[in-house]
Order: sequence, then C-alpha cells, then structure tokens
Amino acid sequence: MLRAGRAIKRMIGAAVFAALLHAVAVLLPVSALADQPSSASVTHGLALYGEPALPNDFAHFSYAYPHAPKGGRLRLGQRGGFASLNPFNARFGDAPQLIIGNVLQSLMMRSQDEPYSLYPLIAESVELDEAREHVTFHLDPRARFSDKTPILASDVLFSFELLKSKGRPNHRAIFASVTSAVALDDHTVRFDLTGMQDREAPLILAAMPVLSKRTANVARFDDLDMTIPLGSGPYVISEAKAGARLVMRRDPDYWGRDIPSQSGLYNFDEIDLDYYRDEAALFEALKAGLIDYREETSAARWSTGYNFPALRNGAVVKEILRPGRPTGMEGFVFNLRKAIFRDVRLREAIAMMYDFEWINANFYGGLYTRTESYFGESDYASTGRPASAAERALLSKFPGAVRDDILEGRWRPVQHDGSGRDRSVAKRAQALLADAGYVLVDGRLAKDGVPVVFEIMIRDRDEERLALNFAASLKRIGIEANPRVYDEVQYQRRRQRFEYDMMIGQWLPAAVPGQEQLNRWNAASLDRKDSLNLAGAASPALDAAIASLLASRNSEDSISAARALDRILLSGFYFVPLQHVNAIWCAHGAAIRHPAHTPLFPMFPFGFTLETWWSEKARPQ
Repeated sequence: MLRAGRAIKRMIGAAVFAALLHAVAVLLPVSALADQPSSASVTHGLALYGEPALPNDFAHFSYAYPHAPKGGRLRLGQRGGFASLNPFNARFGDAPQLIIGNVLQSLMMRSQDEPYSLYPLIAESVELDEAREHVTFHLDPRARFSDKTPILASDVLFSFELLKSKGRPNHRAIFASVTSAVALDDHTVRFDLTGMQDREAPLILAAMPVLSKRTANVARFDDLDMTIPLGSGPYVISEAKAGARLVMRRDPDYWGRDIPSQSGLYNFDEIDLDYYRDEAALFEALKAGLIDYREETSAARWSTGYNFPALRNGAVVKEILRPGRPTGMEGFVFNLRKAIFRDVRLREAIAMMYDFEWINANFYGGLYTRTESYFGESDYASTGRPASAAERALLSKFPGAVRDDILEGRWRPVQHDGSGRDRSVAKRAQALLADAGYVLVDGRLAKDGVPVVFEIMIRDRDEERLALNFAASLKRIGIEANPRVYDEVQYQRRRQRFEYDMMIGQWLPAAVPGQEQLNRWNAASLDRKDSLNLAGAASPALDAAIASLLASRNSEDSISAARALDRILLSGFYFVPLQHVNAIWCAHGAAIRHPAHTPLFPMFPFGFTLETWWSEKARPQ
C-alpha cells in the first residue's frame, strides 16, 4: 500500500496526490486508515517531558481563583498601535496579541505553573504514542464559535493547512514537517509526525489556534486586515480603531466557561485597550486614572516616580511580584548583516565598554543584576558551569565555535570599577582591537581606512539615556556610535526589514527552550522578514545545537543542548548584555485584585489582559 502510494505520487504530482489522499481520508472508514500505534493511550494533557502535573480531574489551575466575581471593566494601555486583527500571519507584529486566548483559542491551553504542559480546551483529550510520531486530538462536542456554530475537525484541518501555507514563520516551519493530517470523524483529528525528531511538535499542534473554516478570509489572510475575526474564546471584539483603540466584551454564551482550564479566568466584562506614544505617556495615563494596570520597566521611575496623588491616597497600589521564570536576554544587538560588525573581536571590544557597574548605581539605584546568559537564572544557563561530556561531544564537531573560557564556565561580562572611566578596561579593549588590525587615526578607530561609525536605533527616552552613556564610553576607544530616536511606526518597520546597525533587542524567556530558538538563530531565519533573528546570526554550530535541543528525549538532554547553544551564542558576542531584575514591578488600581499565587512560568506577567485578576466591585458568582 505504501509503495503503491509513492508510485502514484510520482506519477500525478505531490499537490494532486495530497488532494486525492485527503478525499480518501474523508471517504474511507477509520479502519482503512493507518492504525494508531498500540502504545498510544488517551490522556487529558501533554507534557514535554514526563507526565502533566495535574490529574485528569483537576478543578482549576492553582494560580486561578475559581470564585472570582465576574464583571467590571479593565482599562489597559500599550505603546505603539496596530493595523490588523490577524495575529497569525507573517505580519503578526502589526496585530494586537491580546486577541490570542481572549478571542481566538487553541486546541489545548498551557499551564503557567509548569515548564511546558497543556490541558484540555477545544480538545477534551489527546492520544500520543511513546515515539511521539502520531498525535490524535478528540474535540469537545460542546465547543462552539461565538456565533454558536460547532467547532469541527474540518475547522482544525482548515486552520492547520492555512497556517502551514500563510501563517507565522514558526507555524509554517513546523507544520510543513508534518507527514499528514486527517479527520477520523467530525470530532477527531490525527497528525502523523513520523520522522520529525521533534519532541515539542505535539505540543505546538496542541497550541494551534482553531479558526473558522466558514468565515476566515483565505484570500486576504496575508494582508493587514481589520475584519473582526470569529473566535471561540470568552470575549468578542466590539470595537477596533486601527492604531488607537481595541475593546473586547465578554461573550455571555461562552461555551467553555465551565472547563477546568478556564475556571477563575477571564473575569472582566469588558477590556478596553488604548494605545499611547511611549512609556512616559503610559505612566502619565496611570497617574491620571486612565488605565488600571501598568508594569514598570524603568528602575529610575520605579524608585522615584511613584509618589503621585492617586498612589498616596490609595487609589493606586504599587506591588512587586516574583515569578520563577527565567530572565531571557536583553541587550544592544549587533546586526551582522552589516559588514562593519563581521569581526567578532570588534564586537567583543564594544561589549567590554558597557559600564554596567556605573549605570546600575547611577541610573537604576543598584536594583539590577547583570545578564550573563541567554537562559539566565535557569538550569539552561551555561555561565559558571564547565561543559558536560554531552555538551563537549556536541561542540567537538564544530572546532572554534566556543571559546575555552566559555567552555570551562569561567567567562563573565567585563566588570568595571564603577568610576565611569575605567582605564584598565579601555586598555584591554584597545589591545584586542589592535590585534584585530584596528588603528587609531586622529582619535578615530579605523580598519583598512574605514572608520568604525554606526547608528543605535532607539525608540524612547529611557533607551536614549542608556545609548548615550554607552556611546560616550565607546568614544573613549575611538568608536563613533550615534543614538537616533525613531517613532514607533518607523522603528517597527526598520526592525522588520533589519534596517539598523544596532538596536536594543529583547527575547522573552521560555520556561523550556525549544522551537522558538529556530526563529532567533537558525540559518533559515536569517533573511526572513519579521523573524526574530535580530543579530543576523547563522552558523552550522547554531543549527546543530538547536536540532539537538528539539530532538531531546528527556530534560537532561534538553539542558545539555540548551547549554551548548548558550555557549555558542556567548562566544559569538551577538549582544552586549544589559541587565535584569527577576521581579514584576507593577502598579494597579486598588479595585482590581489577583490571586495570592503568582504563576511560576508566565510568558508575560499575567498574560496580556490580567486573565486571573478580577474587579472587587464585580458581582459575586
């Protein structure tokens, strides 16, 4: 049967064969399809490694309060704007991401208290064989879109095919590797993952958004589209003004309100999101009582700015919350697509001149810790740890990809004496540059007659202050760095097209590194518009480390692969690491509350819309 299928495929072409196979899958009884492996068993959840922590009869997530009152209005603010209501195409950055989860939901829902586990939502159960080569989702027969039409297997298959051809880069990459997807009946969908060697693939499919086959506009899916999407979530969009305002109202007939993964969540009747020019404008909106919640990102403002009347009279509350998530990476990123930054010794010398000790003391009141790893404050960080035998075995295939001091765990970002003018560090940087062939000509650093001059793209005054200090430090060794502020629209356009020399880049942390690394460091992401490969990084060593990470069969293998990846990235000096604080600094209206338990691994502090919070003035349930 298999050999005959391959022969037919060669004769009639892949596209026609795929269509024929789909027709056969629809027409044949389930028994005529490839048998589900005998090792597969029905379960309530998926975990990357081991078993989900919660039992199949769990009542709610531990960070949700099931008795939270429903009602009230939540007013939020965000910097920038939006031009589309489609967060799943290649231009997803132009859409408000809060649509995800609130309006458009997925087969299963991720627990924010576990590194990587998913539980029932649209799919009420799942089957997965031990080799993770076949995964079958059983849809909840109660599942409905907000227009009350049922969610069927055909909608799941439609979503899969649409996202595979027109979706986000990560969707296209992973879905293209799926061998086949078939509907076994109206409420059962099976994916064949044979040969993928990616343990995360079943979880990515479980997190796939389910779109309506009947209403989705395939022809315009690639475009910036302000059409309000039909979703299956607890909210519907009631108002959308491009670039300015988005309003979501609770769906009183939300089908999933009694599902354990939804219990205690989505408690506000209305969520209003207004867009502001910059962080300063957002802070003024909080002070004026125009928004109900703000996460503070400026240590200086956190230390000295929160003394306004609403806070003094108790209308606004200031809180520090501490999740257990890794810290991720933020820093000045070099764009290696520009010839000026191709020499790693120049990048290292530039990074040496970032005076964290002076900046932390004078800008941030000593509140920050220097970032030393791409997976900081987690088991996946390599800094301070000598490479294991497994790491060395992987890295031995790529001589020179990792420096000896980084391999042995001895490397740290250069420490300054705190004076703001550490001469010893400047001398070390100058010596490194001289060895690389750079010379000082009339006080300007140059190589082969070309001076080292570049622009730092920034978007607000906080970034400007940091960039100006960094530029002043670089000037001491003859490098001319010119900070330039762009408005939000220009900034995002240039970022998407990689039209910058240097910028401040940030990657939100993943509790378990995985597929997201492809879009950050894989060679295939180098020139893909809208990828997160801000540095223009590409090497066989990076690709191999990511492949090893994705193929990991247990947490030990995953840690070894992630640490190897960390060492390669650190050795490449793609970033000038900045600083972090492993806490959420927030201020919010006193009338909104949250559960006592903070999620351990939130991708964002509390999702985009405070899903676990509620209004004290709302009606009891």
